[in-house]
Amino acid sequence: MNFDDYQARTSTTAIYPDAGTGSPTAVSYTIFGLVGEAGELANKYKKVLRDDRGVLTDERRRDLVAELGDVLWYVARLATELGVPLDDVATRNLTKLAARAAASTLTGSGDRR
Repeated sequence: MNFDDYQARTSTTAIYPDAGTGSPTAVSYTIFGLVGEAGELANKYKKVLRDDRGVLTDERRRDLVAELGDVLWYVARLATELGVPLDDVATRNLTKLAARAAASTLTGSGDRR
């Protein structure tokens, strides 16, 4: 499966206000959902550190992968609400990172390095 196929298929489970319209409500909903799911992912990994002393068990790995899928769903929905194909988001990101690597600016801070 490629990103655009995945993005298109997320529409079958997109049940939220103004889904697919690009409205401020739909954009806000997907941003907040993305942040929430990223928080759940971080919380699950925190438990690896707290309860398992940093050892990533198969069960914890499955839990992380499940949360990662939820993060991906919200990324795809946000791309939809912004009117951009997810393949383009991925391509633009790789292009940006390649330019930073060529300029030896992968580390540091700032969006426009």
